[in-house]
Amino acid sequence: MAGHRLAFLLAEDRVGHYPEFRAALVRAFDLDRVGLAAPGYLRAPSGQVHALVFLGRSGEPFPSGVEIQAVVPALEPLDEEATDRDLWAILRWLVAETGGPWRVEELDATGRLYRIPAARD
Repeated sequence: MAGHRLAFLLAEDRVGHYPEFRAALVRAFDLDRVGLAAPGYLRAPSGQVHALVFLGRSGEPFPSGVEIQAVVPALEPLDEEATDRDLWAILRWLVAETGGPWRVEELDATGRLYRIPAARD
């Protein structure tokens, strides 16, 4: 990470509201083995790398939450439009990973309903 910084994008501090999401994160990032040792990294469609920082809370199964942060060159500005598209792609990936009753098509429909520009791409 030398020469890079983390730019905070989104936090969800209660992934346990839907245990399926917690299970998908544990599976995708091998969190049963890795735990809090390191963030999980994803390369989004723009090529930008994002760090998923997993949060723990006493008395709750791990992870209790997640922060999504962009990994950007230290002095470069954040490309907000590309970041919004990347964040939407990460949410789509998570819904697809979760499976079961969770469907990407429903996420996209919700995004269009709320007029989220990235949901129209």
